[in-house]
Amino acid sequence: MNVIICLAVFFPIVSGLLILFLPGVKSRKQLLSISLLSLIASMLWAAAVIVGEEAELHLLRFGGSLEVYFHVDRLGRVFAAVITVVWLMAGIFSCEYMKHEKEEKRYFGFYVLVYGVLMALCFSGNLVTYYMFYEMMTLTTLPLIMHNKSREAIMAGLKYLFYSLCGAYMALFGIYFLNRYAGTLDFVAGGRGLEAAGGHSALILVVIFLMILGFGVKAGMFPMHAWLPTAHPVAPAPASAVLSGLVVKMGVLGIVRVIFYVVGPEVIRGTWVQTAWLTLTLITVFMGSMLAYREKVMKKRLAYSTVSQISYILFGLALLNPEAMTGSLLHVVFHACIKSCLFLSAGAIIYKTGKLRVDEMTGIGKEMPVTVWCYTFASLALVGIPPASGFISKWYLAGGSLESGIPVFSWLGPVILLVSALLTAGYLLPITIRGFLPGADYDYAGLEKKEPALTMLIPLMLLAGLSVFLGVFPNPLTEYLNEIVRTLV
Repeated sequence: MNVIICLAVFFPIVSGLLILFLPGVKSRKQLLSISLLSLIASMLWAAAVIVGEEAELHLLRFGGSLEVYFHVDRLGRVFAAVITVVWLMAGIFSCEYMKHEKEEKRYFGFYVLVYGVLMALCFSGNLVTYYMFYEMMTLTTLPLIMHNKSREAIMAGLKYLFYSLCGAYMALFGIYFLNRYAGTLDFVAGGRGLEAAGGHSALILVVIFLMILGFGVKAGMFPMHAWLPTAHPVAPAPASAVLSGLVVKMGVLGIVRVIFYVVGPEVIRGTWVQTAWLTLTLITVFMGSMLAYREKVMKKRLAYSTVSQISYILFGLALLNPEAMTGSLLHVVFHACIKSCLFLSAGAIIYKTGKLRVDEMTGIGKEMPVTVWCYTFASLALVGIPPASGFISKWYLAGGSLESGIPVFSWLGPVILLVSALLTAGYLLPITIRGFLPGADYDYAGLEKKEPALTMLIPLMLLAGLSVFLGVFPNPLTEYLNEIVRTLV
């Protein structure tokens, strides 16, 4: 099992480096074959870890008590499984989409490499290991954002780097403190890291809040959200899909690990930290939806949507309530499929028509009906229309909020979620309506079908299908997540 964990993490990292630096790849067909085979082999190793038993792999120890090691637990398996499915879909989509982008070798090299880094984050055994690969994730996703090397892309990449490093340093400060006063940095369900902290409770709360803010940067939580709508739209569409659907979730995973696996939720329950955290998440939910509603550029609108939707997850976590936390973990899974489908749909439209703005997409449903239907099903799921998947997670979030009994937030949370859902319908569904019902002045005579190749359509249809299927049959996933939550809250 130790060998398999090593291969799941380091095989894609090494493969990505080989794609980047080894000469001899002379044709596009060769590049795609090597990249896809490397990615599929990496995913087979990851799948073996996901379906296997809990295991640990100790890599190295330094500084006496600090250690880099991997530990496979249930939560890590959930994140790893979601990443694997979506990463494969976006990778297949990339084979056709990247034809109109330069430097494909660099793109596919980093695409394979980042998958290994994300597996390392999912299977990290303590905060030291998590932080090390968290920083590596920032550096290795940067080339995906700056891929086309335009001035806009470079400035967006630098903004992403600046925000990410600021957040990471806040998290690093917390790691220093917890290592000194809390006794352990290991991930243990329920948390036991503050048993040895003694009389440092006031400082502990400040440190925990800084760590929430630090990891919240990657998750796009207000006030450190501004990098996301700048960086995600300039990346190639499949890169935007995994950045918005998966990479931002590593900020969520970092917060879960700190609160529920190191310090313990009881440490912040009823304190100013919980109140401030809840306040920031609800501000982000409403603000992200409102900015998305006002935005006219399609990919930027979807990026603002991600700002809002990730804070749905953070709101459920901040309630420190079992039902709400189940809703949060469900939304991690559902949002990854939904948002990746939406970004890939936008990418297919851009690839075939070159249209970037929402007001240019009148009649797009007549030209690309399959693509727009996939977009529509994913949109309905994100709004929370039953029986699509988003309805299930939002039901748990609203129910957990009402059950929490926290003054003001117990009723304010569901109100904000409902308003956000209405705004989500307002910024997603008009594209479908105008796409299929363009009006009497639409030029039907000049209508031309522009559906993309099957390598783009199949991932879209699978992700759209998952967005609905997981809502129709949610019980197996919900029961599995409930088992995880019972050990944490």
